[in-house]
Amino acid sequence: MKFVIVTGLSGSGKSEAMRALEDMGFYCVDNLPPALITKFAELCYQPNSSIDKVALGIDIRGRKFFEALHESLNYLRNANYKYEMMYLDCSDNVLLRRYKMTRRNHPLANNTQIPEGIKMERKIMEPLKEISDCIIDTSNMKPKDLKEEISKIYSDGENNQNLTISVVSFGFKHGIPADCDLVFDVRFLPNPYYVEELRPKTGDDKEVREYVMDSKISEEFYEKLLDMINFLVPQYIEEGKHHLVIGIGCTGGRHRSVTISNMIYDDLSSKGYRVVKKHRDSMLR
Repeated sequence: MKFVIVTGLSGSGKSEAMRALEDMGFYCVDNLPPALITKFAELCYQPNSSIDKVALGIDIRGRKFFEALHESLNYLRNANYKYEMMYLDCSDNVLLRRYKMTRRNHPLANNTQIPEGIKMERKIMEPLKEISDCIIDTSNMKPKDLKEEISKIYSDGENNQNLTISVVSFGFKHGIPADCDLVFDVRFLPNPYYVEELRPKTGDDKEVREYVMDSKISEEFYEKLLDMINFLVPQYIEEGKHHLVIGIGCTGGRHRSVTISNMIYDDLSSKGYRVVKKHRDSMLR
């Protein structure tokens, strides 16, 4: 039985996530009252149940809702009903922009401004985020990107592992991705930005990759970095972690971070790990 609880900040993409899971064959139930979660789990886990993949979408409905939800989750744990929790996060600025585009109000902002509602919800939801198995930051994701990431995490297959590794390149000047578990700074590597013919290109281009890696420091660094990642990944698998996000940052997120992220992605994929990659800032100027 695959039992997934989908939650997170309002406006961060829960509906899109539920649609993605439904397309993957999950029996999806959205906005189920917390008091009914335990009853629903009992039905799903019955020996004669024909349901083998379930996704529950739950979101904020005030503090009373939150307290009831925690009681239900504690019951599931104590009764040994195994579940995974996926938490969707998003930056405040992007959430505010989404609410303005849809002209909808935040569920906690009936008597206040939307930014205050977002701030209040983030504080209330923080304990849920801390116990989640998988955290996805949708700030820079289109619905298609979110669907692809969820498909990687929850797809079935003979070689499917419990751990999905996301390798994310980014630029420090645009901020560190909120969901990174490991962050590596590669701003000390040779910078193609200062080579006029390389500046418009990205780390996806062969010329940029060769420039970045054409030094003993680059080679030694990558060898040590890969050695550490190869050591850490089995430890995370042993611990039972479901989603590991490795962030690789340079100044702008176009050249060095993309180069190193691509190399990590290729090496981990060749070892049979389930890996996804994302170049967050490679198209930004």
